[in-house]
Amino acid sequence: MQCDVCIIGGGLVGCSTALHLVRAGKSVVLVERDRIGAHASGANFGGVRRHGRNVLELPLSTRAFDIWRNMGTLVGNDCEFMPTGHLKIARSEAEMAVLEQWSSFGAEHGIPVVLHDRTSLRANFPWLNTSSFGASFCPGDGHANPRLAAPAFALRAGAEGAVVIQGDGATTVEDARDEFEVTLHSRRRIRAAVLVNAAGAWGRHFARYYGDEAPVEAVAPQMFVSEPVPYIIDAVLGMVTGGLYLRQIPRGNVIFGGGRGILDPNCHRSSPSDRVFAETVGLAGDLVPSLRDIAVIRSWTGVEGHCEDGLPILGPSPRRANLYHAFGFSGHGFQMAPAVGAVLSELIARGFSETDISALSPRRFTGAKSSILAESEI
Repeated sequence: MQCDVCIIGGGLVGCSTALHLVRAGKSVVLVERDRIGAHASGANFGGVRRHGRNVLELPLSTRAFDIWRNMGTLVGNDCEFMPTGHLKIARSEAEMAVLEQWSSFGAEHGIPVVLHDRTSLRANFPWLNTSSFGASFCPGDGHANPRLAAPAFALRAGAEGAVVIQGDGATTVEDARDEFEVTLHSRRRIRAAVLVNAAGAWGRHFARYYGDEAPVEAVAPQMFVSEPVPYIIDAVLGMVTGGLYLRQIPRGNVIFGGGRGILDPNCHRSSPSDRVFAETVGLAGDLVPSLRDIAVIRSWTGVEGHCEDGLPILGPSPRRANLYHAFGFSGHGFQMAPAVGAVLSELIARGFSETDISALSPRRFTGAKSSILAESEI
C-alpha cells in the first residue's frame, strides 16, 4: 500500500493528524494496533484546559482551545464539550503564590484568570469545603467526553479519504530508498514518504529505530465515576498538587481521577489499584463534602506516555528527514491533540506552522533543560 503519510497510532493525536492531512490534500494511512482511542485517548479524564499549563505548551494549548470551541463544525460531533471553566485549588499560602505567578503567564497569552481568596471561593463555589486557602478560575476551559473524540476524528478522516486500519499495528519500520516501509502484524506493508510516530506510550519504541532517544515511561492514571447525584459541581476542579481532578456531567455522574493504577509487565494493559481507590475517593470527599457518602460505580485505568520533563515530544526527528514525533504528552494530550494534528499537517504540507512548538522538539534532550515552571508545580 502506498501513501504520502503513514501515521502509527490511532489515539486522538494520530486521528487529528490524519484528518488535517487529508484536508491538506495528502493521502494518509493510519494504523492502530487495537481500537481507535482504546488507550489514553479514550480512558482519560476528559479535561479541556489551558489553565495551569506549562508556559511552553501555551501556544499549542491556546490554538487547541479555539478548535474545541468549534469541534462540532470540524468533525460533526461536539464530543460533549462543555466550557464550564476550570478551578484550581490552593491549600496553602505557598500554593496560592504559584497560582498568582501563573496568572501573569496566562495574561501574557490572553488567558483570563480570576483569583479567589477563601471568602470569595466560598461565595462562588459553595459546594467546596471551607478549608481551602484560595484558588484561581479560568473561564472557558471545561471538559469533554474522551470516548467520543478520537472516533469522531477517525470517522471524519475516513469519510474524507484516509485509510484507517484497526487491530493491525506496526511491528517494524525500515527505510526503503527515500521512503519508509511499515510492516504490520498481518505482514501487510505500507510505503510512505512521511512517517508520523503518534504511538503514545509506545512511541519511544519507534523513535529508537532512527536513534531518537525519548525519556518516556508508561504510566496508568486511575479514574472513577460515581452514581448520578444532584448536579452542583459547575466547574472542573483541580489542585495545585495534582492529587485530584474532578468534574460532574449534567446527568449527575461525578468523574474524577488521581493516582496511578497497575501496569502489566509488558505495559500494554493496566488495572486499578485498591490503595489508589481508597486514597482518591477519600480526597474527593474531603474537597467536596457532599461526595463523602457517594457510591463509586466504576474505576478504570489507561496507559499513557509520561516524559521526564512533563512536556510532549513533538516535531521533526533530528536524525531522519520526514519523520515526525508526536507522543509522550504526559496527561496533556486530550486537550492539545486537535491542534497537534493541525500543526503537524502544516509542517508536512507547507514546511512551516505559525504555532511555535520549538520548545517541544525532540532536540531538547541534547541540550540544557528549561528552567520554566513545570506543570507538576502548578
